[in-house]
Amino acid sequence: MKPSEFKRYTITAALPYANGPLHIGHLAGCYIPADIYVRYLRSQGRDVAFVGGSDEHGVAITIKARKEGISPQEVVDKYHELMKKSFQEFGISFDHYSRTSAKIHHETASGFFRDLYDKGEFLEQTTEQYFDEEAGQFLADRYIEGTCPKCGNEHAYGDQCERCGSSLSPTELINPKSKLSGNTPVLKETKHWFLDLAKYTDFLKNWILVDHAQDWKNNVLGQCRSWLEAGDGLQARSMTRDMDWGIPVPVEGAEGKVLYVWFDAPIGYISSTKEWAAEKGIDWEPYWRSEDTKLVHFIGKDNIVFHCIVFPAILKTHGGYVLPDNVPANEFLNLEGDKISTSRNWAVWLHEYLEQFPDKQDVLRYVLTANAPETKDNDFTWKDFQSRNNSELVAIYGNFVNRAVVLTHKFFDGNVPGMGPLNDLDKDALEALKSFPEKIAASIERYRFREALSFVMDFARTGNKYLAETEPWKTIKEDRERTGTILNIALNFAANLAIVAEPFLPFTSAKIFGMFGLQGLKWSDAGSHELLQIGQEIFEAALLFDKIEDATVEAQIQKLLDTKKQNEIANAIAEPMKDIISYEDFAKLDMRVVKVLTAEPMPKSKKLLRLTVDTGLGVKTVLSGVAEHFQPEDLIGKQVTMLINLAPRKMMGIDSEGMILMAEDRDGSLRLLQPNTPTSEGSTIS
Repeated sequence: MKPSEFKRYTITAALPYANGPLHIGHLAGCYIPADIYVRYLRSQGRDVAFVGGSDEHGVAITIKARKEGISPQEVVDKYHELMKKSFQEFGISFDHYSRTSAKIHHETASGFFRDLYDKGEFLEQTTEQYFDEEAGQFLADRYIEGTCPKCGNEHAYGDQCERCGSSLSPTELINPKSKLSGNTPVLKETKHWFLDLAKYTDFLKNWILVDHAQDWKNNVLGQCRSWLEAGDGLQARSMTRDMDWGIPVPVEGAEGKVLYVWFDAPIGYISSTKEWAAEKGIDWEPYWRSEDTKLVHFIGKDNIVFHCIVFPAILKTHGGYVLPDNVPANEFLNLEGDKISTSRNWAVWLHEYLEQFPDKQDVLRYVLTANAPETKDNDFTWKDFQSRNNSELVAIYGNFVNRAVVLTHKFFDGNVPGMGPLNDLDKDALEALKSFPEKIAASIERYRFREALSFVMDFARTGNKYLAETEPWKTIKEDRERTGTILNIALNFAANLAIVAEPFLPFTSAKIFGMFGLQGLKWSDAGSHELLQIGQEIFEAALLFDKIEDATVEAQIQKLLDTKKQNEIANAIAEPMKDIISYEDFAKLDMRVVKVLTAEPMPKSKKLLRLTVDTGLGVKTVLSGVAEHFQPEDLIGKQVTMLINLAPRKMMGIDSEGMILMAEDRDGSLRLLQPNTPTSEGSTIS
């Protein structure tokens, strides 16, 4: 159907797992694109339901709960509220943000399963799965860890190796271990209900590869084709799991089993719509069941198979639901050249950004859209963030609006001047003003948000260029009427810019509308050079964007470097064991507890401290290479461990009569080896 033929739009954004905060990868992947599209549709006056919610089931939740030592319910309550608050503060304008632990969702998802069950759509199969005998439970894939058969990573999960990216099954792992007990799990029979995806192959091929061959993104079509045309074709997929956290399977004989998270999660869009409609007192069904509704799923590429194959198969089998008209999935966003990882804390967290960069929501929205991974993986860097803010938002967009408003106050007391005769520059500017909204809209309609944003910035550049070429600061000296015409056009340019930029930069547009005393403008108003009335008051210029200094981004970069170092330390492998020695060799070492009497830096040395120590047998002098780790005064009076029968060694003209023993941590820092309670100097260590 053509856009004009759709009566309403149901727009969904992927349900984020409620096991951690939101990061920029989430935003660039689906939430900013979805919000841009929704804000544009609303500006067009279209009937829109933008729904989402927190995904609160699945093994990701139980793993987090176990790690934090709290219940799964406490985990989802914590992160649901954090994500909901972050979305609101960032301007992601959901009509309704729900959660899959809601009663209405349990009822809706259970109803879907029961409907398919009653129609005989499930294959009931008994399979062997890993079972932890000590924990007394079957193990989800993420609760199994072992060696990857493809790259040798000893910490691969039962479903994927995060080092090489290979998809795995638990039985492929070498030396599998349960993450619950650390024991080797055993294979045990269990019954589950499978959706036979193979029977939907012809329908899916025709619907995706034929009907949507021209309007779906190539990356989406390519991934769908790889599934649909694989040598062994689509396989039956289990829609149930052996767990105690989730929606209970609503059939007899399914005790201790819950719905597979990727069965119930997409149905969360429907239950969220139901909640929204109930709150508004309207009927939810047209938004999911009417053929004149356009359904669009915004997701990341890792969810393509579930939204393009599994969920449509479920909807088709149930019957009476519209299928997605488009699934404009984005690729992945990397961070400073490395894959974003929550487990490694390699991320820019949204709630932290909002705290550290107050009133700069639109800067991040702008950068993530301008650099969006629409067709391939892309990279976020703090230097690019700074550059785009300073050289584009400040120097172009903000500068144009500011000049137009400031000059109006300077030359016309803050009132919109009248428009006189037009010259060629004026006519060219007005023609551009008229054409840009249509160009921007066409790109948004095709989900080309990077392109649309580039047109928005071209719009601002055109306004800047117009002011630079007409030079109102010069014409005011000789021709007030001409200056008024220039500023009238410039102000209307700025007002139009606020309309077409609102889907991308809503906070900035709100400031401009406030400066101009405008409200209620729609997309259909864009392109007009008469948005502002002659004599209308323009308020003082508000700061739209300000320069981001080097120190600000350097602090963020250092934060990431610190994180990388911490990860390296955490993953560092202990030094290998040295050659085995005999007891006789060990017995030759005379290690004693000694007391440091004096400590002072060695002249002309950055590493050495000169120590005198009481060995219980007398006082000795030791040169120790610890000056970069300890202050002299921190050592005086301390009992430490010393090898006292090491042959003296002359260093910088001084005989060092032994060695102070230290432990070197993985980060290279040194630790003193000390008795846990005071002991006599000279006490032997054996």
